[in-house]
Amino acid sequence: MSGARLWPLYAAGFTTAFGAHGIAANLAVTGDGAGASLLRLGVLLALYDGAEVVLKPVFGTLADRIGPRPVLVGGLVAFVLASGAYALAAGPDGAAETWWLLAARLGQGAAASAFSPSASALVARLTPESARGRAFGSYGFYKSIGYTLGPLLGGAVVVAGGLRSLFAVMAVLAAAVACWAALAVPRVPPLPRTRQTVGDLARRLADHGFLRPVTALAAGTAALSVGVGFLPVSGRADGLGPVATGAAVSLLAACAAVAQPLAGRALDAGRITAVRGLAAGLLLCAAAFALAAVPGVAPLVLAAATAGVGIGLVTPLGFTVLAGGTPPERMGQTMGSAEVGREIGDAGGPLLVGAVATALSLTSGYLLLAVLLAASAGYAGRRGREAA
Repeated sequence: MSGARLWPLYAAGFTTAFGAHGIAANLAVTGDGAGASLLRLGVLLALYDGAEVVLKPVFGTLADRIGPRPVLVGGLVAFVLASGAYALAAGPDGAAETWWLLAARLGQGAAASAFSPSASALVARLTPESARGRAFGSYGFYKSIGYTLGPLLGGAVVVAGGLRSLFAVMAVLAAAVACWAALAVPRVPPLPRTRQTVGDLARRLADHGFLRPVTALAAGTAALSVGVGFLPVSGRADGLGPVATGAAVSLLAACAAVAQPLAGRALDAGRITAVRGLAAGLLLCAAAFALAAVPGVAPLVLAAATAGVGIGLVTPLGFTVLAGGTPPERMGQTMGSAEVGREIGDAGGPLLVGAVATALSLTSGYLLLAVLLAASAGYAGRRGREAA
């Protein structure tokens, strides 16, 4: 199929990333009281990811049952409705606005739970196996761009017109992507499936062929979350200002974005193998946080770049391994379940490092994460060693 038909799927990946980080980064600085309470802010941040953890496997299974294209378009339409409802109905201040905001974030998370795994499943179903590395690399690239630009562009919109304007922009963006997907993405019919019991599903999800790439994806996402959240803390300890610490995070995100399509092309060309690439990426992430434990600006910058490259290796290769080992009729279910692993890493990494930093030191937290990432590299690369 024409590669141009994958572009709406890349746009859907950008939309979920932009929606997650664009609003999350600006909740506490809107000045309207919506994010003033730390408890309320924590709930607002958790709603989006919480909905994804619960619902992604459900919508992934639905995509297998009725086809991924209607779930993709339906999820984007639901994102439009959730975003537009807040933009139209929320008052300028007061408790009523907080409830609208809670409902909107929950609705956005539920909608993203539908269109995100459907987009991943469509990338796999619409791409020949020989080109999947490049396709998932490009998909990851545009998600990384969404994560990078979300806080920046979202902040600009909030400054210009408030939080309601940002939700309106989200609604317009999702509407445009929904129309594009409806027109350009071909229908991919559901495939006949053998009956699957709960025990069959449990055995499939417990198989090392599933667990190894998902563990790698979860570990890589944990490295990303810790890098974004804690490297600025180290930068401030080294005497850097907000602009410089922000630049370090941007360097991490930029390296991850650039590395993903390059890793995918290298995989398709046979220059690297998937399992060894996963192991190498996680070892780079482990080295990054060992570097972050060293005081000084130079180790911090090198840590950000190294983590970005490692994450850029892990993400497309992990999804490519999953797609290659999954029956096409179960692709949505697998992608939805894999996304849950990433969400667990997204939340678990910062919680672990934060807890260790509170009890001991941030350096100890970095070093523990580095050890766990190295152990994950050993697990992800075990199949490669067995095959060698």
